[in-house]
Amino acid sequence: MNVVAVSPTMLSPTCRGDLMTRTDHSKAAAEATLVGVRLTKFRDPLQIPPVLRPSPMQLLTIRMRTEQVRLHSELPATRVWTYNGLFPGPTIEVRRGERLRVIWHNEITGDYPVEAVEVLNATPGPGRDGAEPLPDVAALPPWTVVHLHGSRTGGGNDGWPENAVLPGNAQLSEYPNDQQATALWYHDHAMAITALNVMTGLAGMYLIRDAEEDSLRLPHGEHEVPLIICDRNLDTDGQGNLTGQLLHKLSILFTEPEKVALPFTGPFTLVNGVIWPHLTVDARWYRFRMLNASNSRFYTLALHDEDGAVVSGAMRQIGSDGGLLPAPLALDQITLAPAERADVLIDFHAFRGRSLTLVNTGPGTPNPDVMQFRVRAHAVHDGFTLPATLSPSFVRLTHDNLPEHMHRWLVLTLLAGKHPEMWEMVEIDQPPPTLPADGIVQVALANGTVKTLQRVSRDFKDAVNFYVDYNGWEQWSILNASPVAHPIHIHLIQFQALSRDGYDVTGFDNTVGGTTTPLTPKGPLPVDPNEQGWKDVIRVGGGQLVRVAGQFAGANGRYVYHCHILEHEDEGMMRTFVVMPEQVMKLDRHVVDGHHPLHPA
Repeated sequence: MNVVAVSPTMLSPTCRGDLMTRTDHSKAAAEATLVGVRLTKFRDPLQIPPVLRPSPMQLLTIRMRTEQVRLHSELPATRVWTYNGLFPGPTIEVRRGERLRVIWHNEITGDYPVEAVEVLNATPGPGRDGAEPLPDVAALPPWTVVHLHGSRTGGGNDGWPENAVLPGNAQLSEYPNDQQATALWYHDHAMAITALNVMTGLAGMYLIRDAEEDSLRLPHGEHEVPLIICDRNLDTDGQGNLTGQLLHKLSILFTEPEKVALPFTGPFTLVNGVIWPHLTVDARWYRFRMLNASNSRFYTLALHDEDGAVVSGAMRQIGSDGGLLPAPLALDQITLAPAERADVLIDFHAFRGRSLTLVNTGPGTPNPDVMQFRVRAHAVHDGFTLPATLSPSFVRLTHDNLPEHMHRWLVLTLLAGKHPEMWEMVEIDQPPPTLPADGIVQVALANGTVKTLQRVSRDFKDAVNFYVDYNGWEQWSILNASPVAHPIHIHLIQFQALSRDGYDVTGFDNTVGGTTTPLTPKGPLPVDPNEQGWKDVIRVGGGQLVRVAGQFAGANGRYVYHCHILEHEDEGMMRTFVVMPEQVMKLDRHVVDGHHPLHPA
């Protein structure tokens, strides 16, 4: 077995999900060694959450409560918050169209289970770097609200962030499940503390089945395995030994004019609540429902053999966030941003008696190993045949076949001395006489035309601006004028990525907050084949314009969309939209052409 000593010398100071690259660590910090921080990789078996299969219209009760768990057999127990006493929570499995009502009952007791520290140029390893835990975090009550991520459900059931409940109370939600077979996930979504509450352990998987999926006879039962992947950090005692205490350590970049810290990343990778586990498998096909449940870390997952060489040809991706892809995709690596899912088949036939390692090959990975597969030596019968077609019902959206639709613009920014922001924009006929001007962004399109966009909101607390027709189609153009990648999640709907284009964003003045010259296209970038299915999270890289389109159908009410880097969400990269019947909207004098007639924000 491999023993890993986790110290800052082995931890890269950069992360793809970080706000920016860390470059300021002192040499002393980089060369420090944490005594006693040693865990044996692949020592512990992967834990498989139990599956709940409620009957149609059953009233299912899920109880949130405090538990002690072991994240690794060489660690002391860790106090976590759980669903039904489990971290992660039980997998809930339903059939398409079978409505389910869930009572999410808050029975949490005790102090807040996560210690939080903020340290100037923090070391990326375990321990608090001498900082005292933040008293405001330690004083947090168990204030929770559950969001079923990817669900097409009414606004009153979606888990509005400010509708959290305290212990002794419950959230009652109804899920119609009227959507194609897919893997959703449920997690906490409390206002301003989602990053912390999710870190306590409040997450679980939710599977929808349908006839189209059934017809494929995919691996199932013990051969279908959820892989809920996340990273965590732990505190240490005075001798440098790991205590098991969950630690949310942020590295502060600067404190003026605002205190800005990098989003959380941790040195320990957990799968289904276990640090660096192993799974013993037969030499046959398996189906893995992969979920990136991390706060901010991106994963690029690949299989390596015992010699560290990339294993080619064993993986097929068959589904993404919103369901099955049209056909299997042969991929040697799969990238998952926070909250993205991948439905993956792995063929272990050729690896009898061998071990394979699932590895994160992305940049800034403190320890690339995620988990190990141990393939039994004997042959087994496997009746599965990989189908050539997965979803005959799938239709690839393009701008040409998109029904009549509304257009909206978002601009993602990183202003000097501020947190990342997400601006809602409206097009105006003429720019101000003097540029740059705060909140004015000019964008050149590929056809040579220039749009002038004016900011109308920038923060969650700003007035609602996006009013959407129930059953209406919309195209959202998301322009990232910053160097930071953001995974954008839209509640209620599944959408498709229409295009991705590179942009020269040097014309954006991040001191003023507007463009000196129009942002100009550099040319189309690929929408990867595994991004061309139905999605509810889309990666928008720095200097990119990504267009997505979807139908706001199946439910209505008040929802949010946000960056799924949870620290960014809590810092304000979240906005409200309202879905309502067109007939009602016509009588609402506060709505004009799908917008609130706002003054610039």
